Amino acid sequence: MTTSAPPAKAHRLRRALSTVLIVAGLLLLADAGATLLWQEPVSAVYAGVQQGRLGDRLAELEQAPLDPVERRALERLGDPARQLAFRARALQRRPEARHPTGRIAIPAAGVDEVVVHGTGTDELRKGPGHYPETPLPGERGTVAVAGHRTTYGAPFRRLDDVERGDRISVSMPYGRFSYRVERVRIVPPTATWVTDRVDHDRLVLTACHPLYSAAQRIVVFARLEQATAR
Repeated sequence: MTTSAPPAKAHRLRRALSTVLIVAGLLLLADAGATLLWQEPVSAVYAGVQQGRLGDRLAELEQAPLDPVERRALERLGDPARQLAFRARALQRRPEARHPTGRIAIPAAGVDEVVVHGTGTDELRKGPGHYPETPLPGERGTVAVAGHRTTYGAPFRRLDDVERGDRISVSMPYGRFSYRVERVRIVPPTATWVTDRVDHDRLVLTACHPLYSAAQRIVVFARLEQATAR
């Protein structure tokens, strides 16, 4: 013959279960609210840790002495523009995926982030990613960078705050580059022409649009105004 739990004990169990469910629901609501108003909090912590590590690694790259072979090649080139292009190509050959490439600052969008090499899932979890098929600053052509807007630090969340005339700066281990925004466009995900080379050196930033959707892309086009060797 079986016996049931005393009424008082069963009541306590039901209350405990109810409390757990209520707390879990509140946590889910808090997470959803934080994501809506700010960004996804758990992935933001992960991205913050990764950005700290990437920043340390980038500082090491900036302070590392030139290879003797590179130094001699630069001395032979002479022209500062050609030297920057040489250094950009050298860095393009060296970095592996997820290693830091440089730092991008967009005051109008509250961005100051280390850029990684690559735009795959793993790379964009750590910060904005440089399209590997496009050149680095210093080389001729269109430099392209992608970033998340709601997860993993959401570096490009406020990209739609950027307007024509705003400045964007990119700091590389070999030089500093200043761009001025020319236009902002909303395009379909299939608009691969945005990274095409044009008749001037430029920077293109891309992200999903609108927030919480991948239906379109927001694209910022900025023209290179100044390049200075480190």
